[in-house]
Amino acid sequence: MDGCNGTEVTEFILLGLSDNPDYQCVLFLSFLLVYIFTLTGNTLIIAATCVASQLHTPMYFFLSSLSFVDMGLTSVTVPKMLANILSSRKSISVSGCIAQLSFFISFASAECFLLTVMAYDRYVAICNPLRYAAVMSRGVCLLLVAVSWLAATLHSVLHSLLTARLSFCGSNRIHHFFCDMTPLLKLASSDTSTNELVIFVEGPFSVVVPFLIILVSYFCIISAILQIRSEKGRGKIFSTCSSHLTVVALFYGTAIFTYFRPTATYSLDHDRVVTLMYTVVAPMMNPLIYSLRNNDMREAFLKVFFVRHW
Repeated sequence: MDGCNGTEVTEFILLGLSDNPDYQCVLFLSFLLVYIFTLTGNTLIIAATCVASQLHTPMYFFLSSLSFVDMGLTSVTVPKMLANILSSRKSISVSGCIAQLSFFISFASAECFLLTVMAYDRYVAICNPLRYAAVMSRGVCLLLVAVSWLAATLHSVLHSLLTARLSFCGSNRIHHFFCDMTPLLKLASSDTSTNELVIFVEGPFSVVVPFLIILVSYFCIISAILQIRSEKGRGKIFSTCSSHLTVVALFYGTAIFTYFRPTATYSLDHDRVVTLMYTVVAPMMNPLIYSLRNNDMREAFLKVFFVRHW
């Protein structure tokens, strides 16, 4: 590594969301409850899709995969944040920081690809219902999830290696609650132009392109729905897509805003709040979004709780 004229940084200090001691207890309790709720809600979705036979379909298989990703995404950031709230040092080693970044990128990218796969699943189910069973076979579903994870892993390895080659010799204070890409680039002593170039050239293939595929899928879905004469029929079909659309808007909207803009426009306080939306809030909200308007999921939850009576 180059660019160091002084002592090389061996650890970073994660400043978190606030350094006001009056807020620490409230922040700890709030995020602890959010984390417990996230793990519980997503675990219930996975358990429900395994127990309830009516949920043994591609849509719910992808949903259970998404729940696993949500648990991983929030587990990468929240436990360390909770520990730092209680600690006076709030430190993380450079290698630990790179590892956290690597896992975060993997889970966040997997979420992007799985949301795209779920949009494709809805497209086939609504626009080609007669071919749905053949197109979305068990083998195809497993392959789509495996490819999503492979692409997410490769994306993570690329950016993690590029970040690991940077040198850090000045300030070691990260104005964030976890080791995210943008604040690390801001602290780097060496040239970050390659990292930024890769973000804007390769990044769209893992975020923007999947998002465009989702938009095209839903354009076709909406066109198909509008051709249905029955208002009740249109409402029933659209309700199966509304949950997914809500999750896409919440996750992609905040992620694209955070990463796909010049680092010069980076705002410490504003971006920390925006990042919370897709790292903490979205994984917590997904079980609620998918269960509140889904009768099959609510029945499956009851089956998980009262399985001995079924």
